[in-house]
Amino acid sequence: MTEGREQRRDPRVPLVLRVEYPGVPNAVRDATENLSAGGLFIRTERELEPGTRIPLQISFPGLLAPFEVEVEVVRRRPPGEAGPAGVAVQIPPDRAADRQKLAQLAETARNARGRTKGGYRVLVVEDNPHVVEMYEYALRRLRSGSDALDVSVEFATNGQQALERLAAPPAVDLVLTDLFMPVMDGFALIERIRADARLGELPIMVISAGAADARTRAIDLGVDVYLQKPVQFVDVMSTVRTLLHVRG
Repeated sequence: MTEGREQRRDPRVPLVLRVEYPGVPNAVRDATENLSAGGLFIRTERELEPGTRIPLQISFPGLLAPFEVEVEVVRRRPPGEAGPAGVAVQIPPDRAADRQKLAQLAETARNARGRTKGGYRVLVVEDNPHVVEMYEYALRRLRSGSDALDVSVEFATNGQQALERLAAPPAVDLVLTDLFMPVMDGFALIERIRADARLGELPIMVISAGAADARTRAIDLGVDVYLQKPVQFVDVMSTVRTLLHVRG
């Protein structure tokens, strides 16, 4: 079956979920780009050859309990204009139960769009004004369309400013932060948020150009989602929507 036929039969849903590799020690966590009943696209730097069958553990904190599926690699995508490096994988024909798991997840994701309540506040912590402009544009697009969200966006240029804002009303529903900033970096910010009983459950989304060790450190500190720069508008919008759905 070609990927085009699979897409026509099983529409893909943009959705960022955690991907881990059971049985592979010290493997870096990856993330999905989209999914359908028949497969996934995974953002990854791993060298996975077409035809390889691997087990995956898929999850999303607060929304989706971890579950495992077995997939077969269909093709690899090099980094470029289409997005970061990744692989398209499909559920093999002999794994009907795994296909049913993905089918239910894809249907839930489609039905959830447009049902999330509004009135959310997102705090973006980023010191690069060009990146801030991109995030502002992506988040503004969440306020339009048939599944619009009532989202207001605030900004801080470093972790210290972010903590001062988080200590004041009204409450923030999501923090989107870089890791490398002056005064207080994103690592310290994440650690302070997770140590604060009032903020312990606050969803944290990291978008950073850091290497694998930075991603591992951030995840160990308790971030909910880590996206590697460069990112596309659809990645930011899809992930923010999912995290706000958890918050709601």
